[in-house]
Amino acid sequence: MAGGQYNLNGGQYGPPIYPPQKTYNSHGRRGADVGCGICRCCCSSLLCCGGCLLSLICNILFGLAVFLGIAALILWFIFRPNVVKFQVTEANLTRFHLDPQTNNLHYNLSLNFSVRNPNRRLGIHYDQLEARGFYGDRRFAAVSMPSLYQGHKNTTEVGTEFNGQSLVLLGSGGRKDLREDHKSGIYRIDVKLRSKIRFKYGFLNSWTFGPKIKCHLKVPLSSSNSAGGFQFHSTKCHVDL
Repeated sequence: MAGGQYNLNGGQYGPPIYPPQKTYNSHGRRGADVGCGICRCCCSSLLCCGGCLLSLICNILFGLAVFLGIAALILWFIFRPNVVKFQVTEANLTRFHLDPQTNNLHYNLSLNFSVRNPNRRLGIHYDQLEARGFYGDRRFAAVSMPSLYQGHKNTTEVGTEFNGQSLVLLGSGGRKDLREDHKSGIYRIDVKLRSKIRFKYGFLNSWTFGPKIKCHLKVPLSSSNSAGGFQFHSTKCHVDL
């Protein structure tokens, strides 16, 4: 050390270290590599093009489905189809007996239905009608009814009959109700109708509806003297479209 200065021995230090230089990659204009889906598809592989074509077809089908749905909704509000009306006008019960040994229910019940189409512009196709008899929550019979077409503002009479025997396993509550009905001579029987209907306007037909129809009946046994002169009364059915 001389004159207050330090002499550094350069042999003890390595070469100077410089900061790393920044490198820049040119990405070009934004969107040049991405592009729109269709343009990129045309410039890419065939696999990409196939995926874009499938996506285009799906979008077209989806748009068509939305259009048809909106058109059907508009037609629905224009014509406003009213619910069909069902009622049981006649019921004749000549046998309703449960064998306690075999649990077989013997029955003979005939019914007449009045079916009303209240619509002014719409006809109704009844493609399927099936009547089912229930006692309590147990079904004891099912009968198919003929299909039919009903015109505007029309009332049609249809009939059916439950006749035969079937195994019916009633619980304690059901057996109690049956004893009460046997004592009174008036039986509480439910009839449910399964149906498939279509509305018709001109040559156009709607899609299929499956309204649920329930009829809660009180029917006197014709051979019973305990009914006290009770007569069956016309009973409206509940229709859930």
